[in-house]
Amino acid sequence: MDQDRATPGRGPAPAVLPIDRFRDHLFHDGSLGLWLDVSRIRFEKDFFATMDPRIQAALAEMAALEGGSIANPDEDRRVGHYWLRAPELAPEAALRAAIEATNARILSFAADVHAARVRPERAARFRKVLVVGIGGSALGPQFVASALGTPADRMQPYFFDNTDPDGIDRTLDAIGDDLGATLAVIISKSGGTKETRNGMLELEAAYRRLGLSLGAHAVAVTGEGSELDKYAAKHGFLARFPMWDWVGGRTSELSAVGLLPAALQGLSILEMLQGAREMDEVTRSKEVLRNPAALLALAWYSATGGVGRKDMVLLPYKDRLELFSRYLQQLVMESLGKRLDRQGKEVCQGIAVYGNKGSTDQHAYVQQLRDGLDNFFVTFIEVLRDRAPSRGAIEVDPGVTTGDYLSGFLQGTRKALTESGRESITITIDTVDARAVGMLIALYERAVGLYASLVGINAYHQPGVEAGKKAAQEVLDLQARVLAALAAGAGRALKLEEVAGAAGTGDVETVFWILRHLAANPERGVVRELPQGGSPFDATYRLAR
Repeated sequence: MDQDRATPGRGPAPAVLPIDRFRDHLFHDGSLGLWLDVSRIRFEKDFFATMDPRIQAALAEMAALEGGSIANPDEDRRVGHYWLRAPELAPEAALRAAIEATNARILSFAADVHAARVRPERAARFRKVLVVGIGGSALGPQFVASALGTPADRMQPYFFDNTDPDGIDRTLDAIGDDLGATLAVIISKSGGTKETRNGMLELEAAYRRLGLSLGAHAVAVTGEGSELDKYAAKHGFLARFPMWDWVGGRTSELSAVGLLPAALQGLSILEMLQGAREMDEVTRSKEVLRNPAALLALAWYSATGGVGRKDMVLLPYKDRLELFSRYLQQLVMESLGKRLDRQGKEVCQGIAVYGNKGSTDQHAYVQQLRDGLDNFFVTFIEVLRDRAPSRGAIEVDPGVTTGDYLSGFLQGTRKALTESGRESITITIDTVDARAVGMLIALYERAVGLYASLVGINAYHQPGVEAGKKAAQEVLDLQARVLAALAAGAGRALKLEEVAGAAGTGDVETVFWILRHLAANPERGVVRELPQGGSPFDATYRLAR
């Protein structure tokens, strides 16, 4: 399966490669309805033979992980998202029972909601579901809702996925008069995630304005004993579902985090779990050429030199998969973006992910992909079924349908990139259904884990995320001191440096940012006054009387 290349990633190449190369590099599993073509990754000579010991070691590490080994020694924590779709693999009987019981509860609760056995305070039934979460607690549910949703869904999905007040208002406006018939799913493992807590409090205020209580319209997905768990119990939430410490946010879609919103929407969570389970079985194979996750991980390694030299561009040629690139941004970048390897050596690893959709991308950034910097590899995702069979097809040109154009654009872009010496991978699935979505999630989860093993990093912790949260809290703590300093000024106008000094900090720039934001929102009571002709740094600030 190897091919010589003089200069990796550079130089022209034929648009039509020998059929033997395509045949030798094509993975196909008819029972899965999955095709994976890595023929347009220009592997070095003997690459697969050279890498075989390393990928076999990675597969052994993955097997140990599934068996319950500790993945995060600093946290003494296991990683068991693979058990979610195969509970019998859980290392303890109690874990298996907990997974099975939770999935049964999800299905039962969704059925009760759909049948109006669980109902809101005043409306006859719940018609909409609002997910309040961030990161993995929103990206997975959003992707699945978009990929599988139809107008016939049992409940319409909405999301609070940020602490942006205007974004929250826009979502509430979209829900409109149906807020009283909306079931909120609040998702936070610790219960202390500020963005989620803020969304919950904004939602609580919205219900209160209608004379309704949050608890009568909400369920929680959280860790046992967390702040959210206690809040939900105190405020009479309709139900609480578990988030286990052995499931990371970015691999939580097939836990209650993703399964509960999907079940409420009316999607088949059992088919999603089945697709993931089937993919897991195939991707345990030690025969690399029959293991699509191993092939993906090795293709990434070859394309990036194993050091993140190139970005991953995801181009799904199906509107339903438009959010897949956003979902993969977190899964790949939070897992692989690490400063230190597992021995504590600084390596600054990672693969940047971005994407659009075909053929929209051909009217956007394919120009740069073909003719600009060669700092990426593309993953095309093809869906063979154009539309539901019941819809039929029309010809937009003699013998040509809109779906034929979409397929032609994909193949044309792929060939054009190859002509320019740009590398690509193509994944093909038969159709976008719940089973296929589960398969794609499982495929990338395992590919990420295998790649992390190949480059010697821990894919299952995220110290950079925690550092960002800590820095944000430091800003908010300083803001409290800034407001206290203005209050102590008793309405006197203070210059920037005076405010910083009174707040006890030498970080004048951060004080500038804080004051600018507060003054831009009149309800905060901070008045900014700028002398005529002065610069922004000449402004004074005071509290309104």
